[in-house]
Amino acid sequence: MSVLKRLLATGSAGLLATSAAMAQTNDETLVVGLSADITTMDPAQISSRDNSNVARHVFGTLMSISAEGEEIPDLAESREVTEDGLGYIYTLRDGLTCHDGEALTAEDAAYSFNRAGDPENGFTGNTPGFVFSSIKFDSAEALDDLRVQINLKEKNPIAFGLIAEVMIHCKDSYEAMSHDQAATSPIGSGAYSLAEWSPGAYIELERVDPDMAFETLRWRIIPEASTRAAELMAGNVDIITNLAPDQMDAINAREGAEVVAIQGTRRMYVGFNLSDEMAKQPGGDAIQDPMVRRALQYAVDVPTICRQLLNFECERMTGLVNPPNDNKSLSPYPYDPDKAEAMLDEAGWPRGEDGTRFKIRFQAGPGRYLNDASVVRVIAQYLGDVGLDIELDLMEWSSVYIPLIRERNAGPLYFIGSGGALWSPLYDMADLSSVDAGTNYTQWDDPRWFDRWTDVNVAETEEEQRTVIDEMLQVFYDDGPWLHLYFQPDFYGVSDRLDWSPRPDEKVYLFNAKLN
Repeated sequence: MSVLKRLLATGSAGLLATSAAMAQTNDETLVVGLSADITTMDPAQISSRDNSNVARHVFGTLMSISAEGEEIPDLAESREVTEDGLGYIYTLRDGLTCHDGEALTAEDAAYSFNRAGDPENGFTGNTPGFVFSSIKFDSAEALDDLRVQINLKEKNPIAFGLIAEVMIHCKDSYEAMSHDQAATSPIGSGAYSLAEWSPGAYIELERVDPDMAFETLRWRIIPEASTRAAELMAGNVDIITNLAPDQMDAINAREGAEVVAIQGTRRMYVGFNLSDEMAKQPGGDAIQDPMVRRALQYAVDVPTICRQLLNFECERMTGLVNPPNDNKSLSPYPYDPDKAEAMLDEAGWPRGEDGTRFKIRFQAGPGRYLNDASVVRVIAQYLGDVGLDIELDLMEWSSVYIPLIRERNAGPLYFIGSGGALWSPLYDMADLSSVDAGTNYTQWDDPRWFDRWTDVNVAETEEEQRTVIDEMLQVFYDDGPWLHLYFQPDFYGVSDRLDWSPRPDEKVYLFNAKLN
């Protein structure tokens, strides 16, 4: 399509025009260039991967999970589960402290969970909105100084992996702080502490754990892709995320850095917000019909988007689960605009005299994902080609778009990526663990999906569980609330001076990074 050629032609011309404002990195400092700003350092309010990546170096967790799903000790040295499967008991390492010197005990770990889950606090981050809704969190209690028990309302086969995402902090410090203070002045429990934060510019962390190779971690906010690449080539940053495809050759052609590509696990999709309020918006009533949603699946040529805008060959998603854990019986929706038009006619939305079927708003916050501004514009063009009058609304990511997403008020159509994993299909599916889950941004409520979670959790064998999972994924494929796109590849620029390998789940962890 001509629109693709136009967008490709507008690639960054200023790649080689580097900024000399920042001094080159030194042996005690590791610098990461991020594409999007962070919004908070309160663990209960963090809801984006970039934000979590920074905060995870400030806060410890009970356990951590490798990309392969292996449980690794962190603040806790061991875990056991009660006989009824509803209590997860963690034994902390002795002698832990928070960054203000306060001893970190089981009471503090329990407080970290209960504070995030307290409805009076009104927190909407990943912990209450995704983890707690997924595991049906009930409460946390200190059994003694070193043992904390996390209580669930229902058994959950992947609770251990979700509990590992909850960041731990000390009770006395946070009880003395307002929510605003907690957002900007964290008192952590991790390998680094916050030294300085200039919103929109950088976050600087100082080493607390002497085993860390770098004294300082500096996370620079560099929204412009060409500037990130230029800063890497100039030696001013060691790692850049969200590397634009049209800059790979330039980086690889020069000494000092290379492009590291990895197939990521982030699910990219266009969401259909199906709330009653959104149904009152133009086009919001149309997408309430599953046939309309299915028709629009055929309207978008996803492999061409991948090839021409993202510089990789992709197979379109069939749902929200990463291969190899997806439903193998499902085939990706093909690009078939004629079929899309016929289905929209049949659903009762024919073209009018002006050639359009209905008007609908499509929202996005470009700058966070791989070449996302171009991707969004092309999707809008594809939808326009089958008769939709698209009102494309592009807004600033961190302060405007993320609050809309977090409050589940984006739409009626919106573009987003949701982090995934390779170690369990249920982790990917947990975005929609309940109708009121914080990550159910679509507010989809199909009982054929949500009523089956009980069957998943009580399944006695892997085969029985897999049958239920595949049936749920079939419902999602047929009538679900996502216009399926692709699993995003991740391209990192990495300095030759650094020994560091990226994970497929976008967790930019620097604990094991060191100089070559």
